[in-house]
Amino acid sequence: MARENRPQRRQEQDDGLIKKTISINRVSKTVKGGKNMRFAALVVVGDGNGKVGLGQGKSKEVPEAIEKATQAAKKNMISIPIVDTTIPHEVLGKFGKGAVLMLPAAEGTGVIAGGPVRAVMEAVGVKNIRTKSHGTQNPGNCVKATIAGLASLRTAEQIAALRGKTVEEIM
Repeated sequence: MARENRPQRRQEQDDGLIKKTISINRVSKTVKGGKNMRFAALVVVGDGNGKVGLGQGKSKEVPEAIEKATQAAKKNMISIPIVDTTIPHEVLGKFGKGAVLMLPAAEGTGVIAGGPVRAVMEAVGVKNIRTKSHGTQNPGNCVKATIAGLASLRTAEQIAALRGKTVEEIM
């Protein structure tokens, strides 16, 4: 009977976002009294329809670190153009020593990508794409390179509007 009166610890609100935890690392800081252990989380959040964000969080507890990273990712969301179920054109995203090559793919190809890059593509809502990671296999750098590449995507309509021409004139 006493259980019913207790408030719930955490009430999750279903906001329709896809949350993917990329990595959780244990990090430590050496101080006078010994070592302080904490957890660092890397999370990607997307709406499955062209918006994606990346966040990092650090805390003494794993769930707290994930929650902080999720909140940071929601704040850092960017919009990505999607044509049908793939990206509009080939792009190379770079971050640090990491580079991710993303190629548009035909219907039915699926998501051909490694772990961290696959999580970003599923969160953003891309269904058909081919990718290749070069340089580093560090999950943080791969995800940041992927998001940098996706942020640089432009549709033919956007390019035509920038140049003050019609789509037929630039194609």
